[in-house]
Amino acid sequence: MQHDQSANVFSKQLLDISNGRVGADTLTGFITLPTNFCHVTESKEEFIQSVFPDVVQHSKNHNWLSTRAILTAKNKDVDDLNSTIQNLIPGQLFSFKSVNTVINPDDVVNCPTEFLISLELPELPPHNLLLNIGSVMIMLRNINQPRLCNGRRLTVKRLMNNVIEATIINGKYKGEDVFIPRIPMIPTDLPFDFKRLQFPVRLAFSMTINKS
Repeated sequence: MQHDQSANVFSKQLLDISNGRVGADTLTGFITLPTNFCHVTESKEEFIQSVFPDVVQHSKNHNWLSTRAILTAKNKDVDDLNSTIQNLIPGQLFSFKSVNTVINPDDVVNCPTEFLISLELPELPPHNLLLNIGSVMIMLRNINQPRLCNGRRLTVKRLMNNVIEATIINGKYKGEDVFIPRIPMIPTDLPFDFKRLQFPVRLAFSMTINKS
């Protein structure tokens, strides 16, 4: 991990916890984490400040943004943290609404548009995508490999109605400007097929452990 010697210690601590080598309290079943394992914060605001200190001053520093992210277990926590951090960045929020259509005509009656836009699936961008200049995003689809591929992190440079201009902040093509169009996306884990036309991105100040 970037030649950080403490990574070896942290890795061993993780394995000890997962393998049950850390003694648990006989009454509560809780374990006591090693003192150098983590820093416990008292509030969400303190937590955000510890990972993204002075984010307003650093929002245009791509090297700074590329080295930090908040990992969580649940998507709802990801959405909450992303929204909170994005609101700290000055500037106008732009709203991009998706277009949702059912593929099989037989499903139209049971799947009205109001229902389709309410679906929040991890593999899809939200129906109402809110972005700001300087926001950190992650790609959800491969649209121009190897530059624009699933998992690539970028920052918003310019927002237009049908295209986003962004700067890549990780990997081989770090620093390059790219254009992201709206594309149709079909989820794979639903009992019916529908198509969402939207920019294939989500906010990525925070992300799930699995996505990272």
